[in-house]
Amino acid sequence: MNNTTNIAQKALITEANAIIKLSENLPPDFLSLTDAIINSKGRVIVAGVGKSGHIGRKISATLSSTGTPSYFLHASEASHGDMGMIVEGDICILISNSGETVELSNILNHLKRFSIPFAAISSEPHSTLMRAANFTLTLPKAAEVCSIGMAPTTSTTMMLALGDALAVSLMHKRNFGPEQFQIFHPGGKLGAQMVRIRNLMHGKDKMPEVKPEMPMRQALLEMSSKGFGYAVVVHEKKVVGVISDGDLRRHIDNLLEKTVGEIATNNPITVSEDIFASEALRIMNNHKIGVLIVTDKYNHPKGIFHIQDLLRAGVA
Repeated sequence: MNNTTNIAQKALITEANAIIKLSENLPPDFLSLTDAIINSKGRVIVAGVGKSGHIGRKISATLSSTGTPSYFLHASEASHGDMGMIVEGDICILISNSGETVELSNILNHLKRFSIPFAAISSEPHSTLMRAANFTLTLPKAAEVCSIGMAPTTSTTMMLALGDALAVSLMHKRNFGPEQFQIFHPGGKLGAQMVRIRNLMHGKDKMPEVKPEMPMRQALLEMSSKGFGYAVVVHEKKVVGVISDGDLRRHIDNLLEKTVGEIATNNPITVSEDIFASEALRIMNNHKIGVLIVTDKYNHPKGIFHIQDLLRAGVA
């Protein structure tokens, strides 16, 4: 095996083991910090410098996108006016592997002056930062994977993982679900996948509806006029079957002499208008179908949904 491959694998294994060690030694203050954030009336302000700053920015972004208002504060800018962004009700998270980062000292003094609670993430439990913190999130000792053992690698990986664990824990405490996620992610494919079917489907007036006793000659006219290549078979106001292109091909002999009930596929797949577009796509892929019939809980038809609707919405 190539030596470079060996080095890469060793680095990944080392960092993975560090995260496992972190999971087995979750800081005792982690739970109290999540409670404090849930009960706070402000935002979570995250600050750090260098690589820790980059990790802090990611943690803040993840918190914001999962229901916890957050803001990343650049330590140097804080010393030149941005300190005013920290207000009563906020909770801060200061990140420094050594716990002695000089650039964080002004923020630390500000937090103490105005009694604003803060958590510290560091590998040094007896450092200045950790001794001053209300909540200490100590990282377990683990060697950096860089060749000289100095560049922040393993330590920043643990910081990021701990930030993700915090965001996920807060999501559960807030009962943050797909509905809220869609609100914070309206753009791109993520937002499209969280759209409800009701917002994409074609209503009952657009649905090609036929009855079991209807002659196929008439049913074909209904299918052609609505342009879905499908017909929904309705009996006593309930969906009982469907006619697809496949059904037409299987009964091509003497097709026009038959009735809808003779060629339709019974008990078709139906969905609620409340499911997400991503779930509709999964159902279509699993069953290799291009159309879904939308019904209410009584199996009354509400509309129809085509794979093309997913393509237009940017889901598929």
